[in-house]
Amino acid sequence: MSADSRRVALIGLGEVGRVFVEDLRTLGVSDLTAWDTAFVDPDSPASRNARELGVATASSSVDAVAGAGLVVSAVTASQSVLAARAAAEGIEQGAFLFDLNSSSPGHKQAARDAIEAAGGRYVEAALMSPIGPRRLASPFLLGGAHSTAFLGVASTYGMASATALGGEVGRAAATKLCRSVIVKGLESLLTESLLAARTLGVERDVLDSLPNILPPADWEAVAGYFMSRSVQHGRRRAEEMEEAAVTVAEAGVEPWMARATVERQRWASRFGSVLPQESAMDLVDAVLAAAREAEQADSPAGPGTRGTS
Repeated sequence: MSADSRRVALIGLGEVGRVFVEDLRTLGVSDLTAWDTAFVDPDSPASRNARELGVATASSSVDAVAGAGLVVSAVTASQSVLAARAAAEGIEQGAFLFDLNSSSPGHKQAARDAIEAAGGRYVEAALMSPIGPRRLASPFLLGGAHSTAFLGVASTYGMASATALGGEVGRAAATKLCRSVIVKGLESLLTESLLAARTLGVERDVLDSLPNILPPADWEAVAGYFMSRSVQHGRRRAEEMEEAAVTVAEAGVEPWMARATVERQRWASRFGSVLPQESAMDLVDAVLAAAREAEQADSPAGPGTRGTS
């Protein structure tokens, strides 16, 4: 079977995979097949997405990529190399593997080696914004020897704001993960600060003081949004920040902040059941209450302030 540019395989059917299915269908790309290791659990988000979207599901990664001209890999960071190696067993000659995973430059290079040894064309991709607002028109950085070639067809797949960096695989990943030290770190800082400030009754004073040094904004709304992202996606963010810590360390810098962010993001992920909430302070109160319940159940430590993990 030869690669068909009109056929797309999705490895991973989480939030990003769902956006790809919906937007590609809008563009007239209807030959879509998905594979996710979570399909074994009928109640997993991936399984629910497959049912709601009515997308064809494959029995394996090899089955999914057969005949596809584009393979989109959107799995968790820790699974990125394994996903590439599994896809390499069935990828067609000349097919693109679009690696959107938030993994380190070294892991991107390992994924590239697996795909290109099998005759595929590996493109590293870094999503440089939340995917929700602009969806496939979000800014993507593309890296590697095949990034320019992919850029030539990117608009066919709705990626009108992609930029090709070319060169060695790893530059796009490094850009993404160094940025994540700031973005995911800020999520963690706001979460930790507001949990403590609310408990001490000074949350309004803290929020009102931020424009003294930071740009004017509705900081309560910003904090609520950032905190909700940690609560909803903290597990995935923790894995991404583990990759960020590896990247920072590879640059010869001790990744103290990245490692701390791993812990706060992982902690926040315990409380996804409190969503949604009406306001930032409602969210803070709900997380505090849930953390105290968890403390009473399994730990003498305080709500994420004295060693809860």
